[in-house]
Amino acid sequence: MDTHMPPRQKLVVVGNGMAGMRTVDELLKRNPLKYDITVFGAEPHVNYDRIMLSSVLAGEKDLEQIVINPRSWYDENGITLITGDAVVAIDTAARTVTSASGRVVAYDKVLLATGSRPIAPPVPGLDLPGVCAFRDIADVNTMIAASEQHKRAIVIGGGLLGLEAANGLLRRGMQVAVVHLMGTLMERQLDKAAAELLQRELDERGMNFFTNGQTEEIFGEGRVQGVRLADGREIPGDLVVLAIGIRPNIDLARASGLAINRGIEVGDDMRTSVPEIFAVGECVEHRGKTYGLVAPLWDMAKVCADHLAREDATSDYVPAAMATRLKVTGIDVFSAGDFIGDETTEEVVFRDAARNTYKRLVLRDDRLVGAVLYGDAQDGGWYFQLLREDKPLGALRDTLIFGQAFATLASGQPAADPTAAVAALPDEAEICGCNGVCKGKIMGAIAEHGLTTLDGVRARTKASASCGSCTPQVEQLLTLALGDAYAAKPAGEKPLCKCTSHSHDQVRQAITAQALRTMPEVMRSLGWTTPDGCHVCRPALNFYLLVAWPGEYVDDQQSRFVNERMHANIQKDGTYSVIPRMWGGLTTADELRAIADVVDKYDIPTVKVTGGQRIDLLGVKREQLPHVWKDLNDAGMVSGHAYGKALRTVKTCVGSEWCRFGTQDSTGMGVKLERMTWGSWHAHKVKLAVSGCPRNCAEATIKDFGVVAVDSGWELHVGGNGGIHVRATDLLCKVTTEDEVLEYCGAYLQLYREEARYLERTAPWIERVGLAHVVDRVVKDEAGRKALHAKFLHAQKFSQDDPWAERAPGSRAAAPFRTLATVE
Repeated sequence: MDTHMPPRQKLVVVGNGMAGMRTVDELLKRNPLKYDITVFGAEPHVNYDRIMLSSVLAGEKDLEQIVINPRSWYDENGITLITGDAVVAIDTAARTVTSASGRVVAYDKVLLATGSRPIAPPVPGLDLPGVCAFRDIADVNTMIAASEQHKRAIVIGGGLLGLEAANGLLRRGMQVAVVHLMGTLMERQLDKAAAELLQRELDERGMNFFTNGQTEEIFGEGRVQGVRLADGREIPGDLVVLAIGIRPNIDLARASGLAINRGIEVGDDMRTSVPEIFAVGECVEHRGKTYGLVAPLWDMAKVCADHLAREDATSDYVPAAMATRLKVTGIDVFSAGDFIGDETTEEVVFRDAARNTYKRLVLRDDRLVGAVLYGDAQDGGWYFQLLREDKPLGALRDTLIFGQAFATLASGQPAADPTAAVAALPDEAEICGCNGVCKGKIMGAIAEHGLTTLDGVRARTKASASCGSCTPQVEQLLTLALGDAYAAKPAGEKPLCKCTSHSHDQVRQAITAQALRTMPEVMRSLGWTTPDGCHVCRPALNFYLLVAWPGEYVDDQQSRFVNERMHANIQKDGTYSVIPRMWGGLTTADELRAIADVVDKYDIPTVKVTGGQRIDLLGVKREQLPHVWKDLNDAGMVSGHAYGKALRTVKTCVGSEWCRFGTQDSTGMGVKLERMTWGSWHAHKVKLAVSGCPRNCAEATIKDFGVVAVDSGWELHVGGNGGIHVRATDLLCKVTTEDEVLEYCGAYLQLYREEARYLERTAPWIERVGLAHVVDRVVKDEAGRKALHAKFLHAQKFSQDDPWAERAPGSRAAAPFRTLATVE
């Protein structure tokens, strides 16, 4: 035994959460022998990743999968862990802490990491059963149990935490309403434009929003039954989740005589007003600011560990710009810095409506000071690095909005190198914000431990092991380090979703090859990691099964997007758009009178003629939908499927019947095509058009399937797309008769239905498989064409049922359209 080794000091850590244990971890790296460490945790668990609670709630992970430090880690490092026993007193004179169970432990140093507690609105009803917060694993278990017994949930708070809670409950099968005091969601992290895009996307998932909603009362007898808002609206619910914010947990510090304000006041060295007591995390207040995001907690942990390890440490905590990513699966949202700006700033904005992407960069004095990204946040890390560097942009200013890859190309670096962008990042650039992992640490781990897989990097560094949003950058670093020794899967071979390692194509092949006829069969056979799937895979599987087994597979409405479930397009104000079908763009006086009567009867505010030659009724309230449909049905009109991944419309010109240039009856041809194809479900929306002559007034050459009349018959065109990225059609072939047009169209659409990946439109599908493939299957193979056409017609026998008629008032199918909120 080394008799010259000084005795270990005693460090007591109050709080077994992420901030406290990260500090201990950093301390062990610096001076592992300085302290005997005792950790008190109020929860009966080891340290877990609180960021991933939303994934546990959503059913994507369980508690064991989000544990950061297992009990073996405490044992291996000689740490005494006391769980389920909160510290209730600190005697700064005697230098002891006392726990709720009466345990007394002496200390030389104390680290307070007591975290925060949820804010509750000052309203009646908080103590009703069925009301909970969303703060720890116990809250998550309460919510999961409620979802198994009840159907309606209300989340109070439309910020980051509230939306994660709402998404998890929605995934658990509950109807979810979100009440938010402000007019837009996540107002602390997103500007108005990005917030509106986010709300629209969450609307489509089935969430209901009550913005500008001030909670006045949580009501119920024996158990919560709903929430009453200040404006009189009542929202029924069996579970109410409070997610309006957090405040530092300072009760212990106050009782111990430490200086407090909103939080426990600390200096740059993370010491409190009592020199032997340090504090980190959400419980602290540093220079007048408190923190609720994870990145500053990691910085605090490093500084605090420095000063605990060495009395002469000089490091200081300096607040840095912070970034936020939304962890609602499938939604890419990023914000950082001063993204609102003021009169001293300028902004650069990019918006691509077709791709649902939005970028807003805020600049001041030729420096990037803020950023908001929606829909495509892959450059978030790069923008964040530029923001933290606080350097003049110079020539980079001109290409900044287009992202790092474009800027790299503009600077003269090889465009073909996909790793050029990440290679340009400095070693200190943060890659994983959830776990505070920089590029240098990842590259070092790959080299030191011979890592060759993403899972290996996750195990060694924790990068991409939490929310997963940095996975693409981690894969790029693997490619940068290993070259051909590491190959990420091509886009088409990437897993269908996070529930499986199988691609879209592999899943479709398995469904037919193994005769898998239900969603549970697919998930069991292919080893789904999430038993019930997710919002990404369920709609895709539902479509693939519909195509594979028409007449056998029963369409699962709960696996459809909200527009398809509601059979109407939801609008930005929460109302709906109703578009009745008009065959080939034709209508009658009776139909027009019926539409006018509906508009008057239900006080519909806007009536618009669409680009597809139909009439759109805008502003229909949810509870009015079945009544509007019934009145239109009574006039002989059916759904236009303007909301679905389906045949939308067949646009026509007047053709030879009226036009002096028309060579064929394009209107009649359009009506026949629409009668054959209406109600058909597809991988994405599908639009058809028929023009009566090469002047192409119906714009057939930018449709998914376009027909152009010529003197000798008809030209058939495929793979067109309008919108912001226009793709002109390819000429498939020429035919002479109307029957041939119908046969080729049915065969082409069936081929698309059988081969396209879900949410892949015909334009990218044709670019992927090649026009020659389509020609071989539809034009050259006559027997194959007729077989495809026959399969299409067979499937249509089970598809051409009007969903509006099925949901007439009084029917069971009309139940989803009952009003969510009522005013007394």
